[in-house]
Amino acid sequence: MIIAIRVRGTAGVRRQINDTMAMLRLRRKMHAVLLPENASIKGMLKVTRNWITWGPISSENLEAMLSKRGRKPGNKRLTSEEVSSAIENIEDGKKLSELGLKPVFRLTPPSGGFKNSIKQHWPRGELGNRGEKINELLKRMI
Repeated sequence: MIIAIRVRGTAGVRRQINDTMAMLRLRRKMHAVLLPENASIKGMLKVTRNWITWGPISSENLEAMLSKRGRKPGNKRLTSEEVSSAIENIEDGKKLSELGLKPVFRLTPPSGGFKNSIKQHWPRGELGNRGEKINELLKRMI
């Protein structure tokens, strides 16, 4: 699974890129989504690389994000049993919406702030594919 986080706002975004981010469900800053790893998703990530950051999510961060930021309709938190069953189903390839969960995670800005310039690509900035380093950023945002 890939996690994608929008780190830049909506000002000055072209229509094509805005539509692609809407398809990815990244409509606001500091929103994150879990995505399967396939060719069409990678193409969408490439189109929106100047506004988002992404990378593979670790299982411990997935569990922490579901328990703290996962929501059911009505903005209700998940119980520990629901979190464990959701992790098993996600690893089997099911989507969050199929499990009755909201597909978008609302995160906080990272504690300690962004380390680099937001407008440049990784490793000099915050944008683009981070690889495994996305987990460090995600820990600070949960």
